[in-house]
Amino acid sequence: MNNQTQDDRADGTWPAPAKLNLFLHVVGRRGDGYHLLQTAIQFIDVCDELNFDVNEDGAIQCTDANDGLARDDDLTVRAAKLLQHECGTRQGVNIRLRKVIPTGAGFGGGSSDAATVLLALNRLWGCGLEVGDLEAIAVQLGADVPVFVRGEASWVEGIGEHLQAMDFHEPWYVALFPRVHLDTRKMFASRDLVRDCTPIAASDFRLAQTQNVFEPIARAHADVERAWQWLSQYAPVRLTGSGSGLFACCESRQQAQSIAVDCPAEFAAFVAKGMNRSPVYSLCGYNQV
Repeated sequence: MNNQTQDDRADGTWPAPAKLNLFLHVVGRRGDGYHLLQTAIQFIDVCDELNFDVNEDGAIQCTDANDGLARDDDLTVRAAKLLQHECGTRQGVNIRLRKVIPTGAGFGGGSSDAATVLLALNRLWGCGLEVGDLEAIAVQLGADVPVFVRGEASWVEGIGEHLQAMDFHEPWYVALFPRVHLDTRKMFASRDLVRDCTPIAASDFRLAQTQNVFEPIARAHADVERAWQWLSQYAPVRLTGSGSGLFACCESRQQAQSIAVDCPAEFAAFVAKGMNRSPVYSLCGYNQV
């Protein structure tokens, strides 16, 4: 249990970590059109930052700390409103969000922000919901949100609601953002998407025997393909999520840093450490499940 009081944390900063999809398969489709996935998700130590100012008038708003502009259609606002409805609170919140994770790159920034909102406000509003309750809310917001709520690197199936905690190797990565924003809905709607991968068991997972089925679609974009070719000079490359973000596993922090330093200016590279536990989880006072 964390020894910080609710008031202490209300004045503090809550992290929202990025993630990597170590692989991503689509194994089918439900009758309602949702895709059935298999993926392995690990967190990395690159985080957005959120601050919360609880109010008593019920109003919910989010401000981008980078430019001071309102983000009224942001997933963070949707998460807060959904939790407000589910727990019946009359309290509201002013959220200040500092974005670090690239948007539209598949690193899960929006989903992670939403999960941190659920975890933080459950505590700050005194909702008293268990992690499983928050996961049920999270799945309504997107396939990646539940794993960020759970806070453990996981084998993920279904539409993101079936999670099995995993202990992956925690290497250093070099991640690359080609500065291309790919729309998730368009990626899933692509006629070229493979939707009939043979399901595999978590116990049989071998990275070399898997793929990200969105890679060919993403690489059809010239900027993504150039980034792919550049990074592949140094190590095997993989796409994360359904965005444009790429990553490669490195033998050491030094190797990752040396690759990132050589990155052409047209791309954004960063060095990150793999993590099997989310840094936000220890702030909530929960026992992981």
